[in-house]
Amino acid sequence: MGRFRLLGGAAAAALLFAPGAVRAQDASAALEARIAQLEAELNSLKSEVAAARTQQTTQSQAMAQDIIRLEARPAATPPAPAAPREEGFRIGDHTVKFGGFIKVDASASRYSGGDPANGDLLRDYHLPGSIPVGGADEDTAMDFNARQTRFWLTTDGLVGGHKVGARLEMDFQSLPGTGDQRITSASTPALRRAFVTIDNWLIGQEWTNFQNTAVLPESADFVGAAEGTVFARQVQVRYTRGPFSIAVENPETTVTPFGGGTRVIADDNSLPDLTARYAVSRPWGDLQFAGLLRQLKYENPASHIDDTATGWGLSASAKLKVGAQDDLRFMLSGGEGVGRYLGLNFSNDAVLDASGQLDAVGVIAGFAAYRHVWTPGWRSSLIWSAQKVDNDVLLTGTGANRSAQSLHANLIWSPVTAFDVGAELMFADRKLESGLDGDMTRLILFAKYGF
Repeated sequence: MGRFRLLGGAAAAALLFAPGAVRAQDASAALEARIAQLEAELNSLKSEVAAARTQQTTQSQAMAQDIIRLEARPAATPPAPAAPREEGFRIGDHTVKFGGFIKVDASASRYSGGDPANGDLLRDYHLPGSIPVGGADEDTAMDFNARQTRFWLTTDGLVGGHKVGARLEMDFQSLPGTGDQRITSASTPALRRAFVTIDNWLIGQEWTNFQNTAVLPESADFVGAAEGTVFARQVQVRYTRGPFSIAVENPETTVTPFGGGTRVIADDNSLPDLTARYAVSRPWGDLQFAGLLRQLKYENPASHIDDTATGWGLSASAKLKVGAQDDLRFMLSGGEGVGRYLGLNFSNDAVLDASGQLDAVGVIAGFAAYRHVWTPGWRSSLIWSAQKVDNDVLLTGTGANRSAQSLHANLIWSPVTAFDVGAELMFADRKLESGLDGDMTRLILFAKYGF
């Protein structure tokens, strides 16, 4: 009886705990399934990582091989720089260029020794030998003109292995044309320069080899330092080698008659003028030395005059840098029988004596100019120029030019490239051997555009 009760109790306990055991068994099975799933996912992730590493290694090996191949190639040629923009245009073997400028002047002038006639070149630019002397002082005269306007054309090329070039240049700064200031203010075109160059040779009309145009001061006037500068353009044959040049140039002799009188332009020379020049260029500036040797000749069968003499001249000029932008320019020239080369023929080359023989006239001339840049686009030049003639008054008379000088001060503004506007105040005087003198005070306003 007791045994049955024990068995019944055990059975009852088994029945009581049977659901919990079932649930524990189910949880264990789920846990095992989840673990198996995680293991599968981990193995898959390991496979993906291994594949990625293999691919990365393959790519790295390929990149290394590419780098090796690239390094083995020759270095790439750098792109050629852009060709500079060419100016001008081609005609056959030559490059042709043209340019120039348009310049308009307005001047107000006052003369102490008389008023020059309408159309006189002195009304347009400073001509030292034309300043009136001995006359009456007159009121200020105003003149407008555009006659300094200039045009040039050049060619450059290689022909048969030779460097060949040419230049043609014209302006309107000559005697008036058919019109005047009443209607058209016409001016006659004038030849300035016309030459051809072949290698080291120049043939044609050009600035005399005795001149140094690079040192001419910047001025509102056509010449500026007129009294003190060498100034001549003429036909010549010139040879240049490095800094040295030599030329034979068109001869001409200007003569003062015995006792004075109207200038004689002889046109009787049988030998060309000979010029030589040596130029030196250094970082601090430029120097030039020039010499002139010439024949003076005058022949007049009616007066039984037939004589020759020798003329000579020396000139030194320089442009020296002062600071970063300023410069000092000067020229000193002198000699005997070189009057037509200096100061726009302020003095004659020679004078006739009582027997009809030529006597060379001595002269010395020079200028100094300082150019200062105030700010970009603004600049000024202060210019002094002078000439002194060594006349034999017994031969020339007292009406010959003795001396001339001028002083200039200007202010020039360039608001845009190649366009200048400015003002210049100048004072100039002229003296004769007689003691008579005259002066000119002039204000010049101008506008100039280069193209």
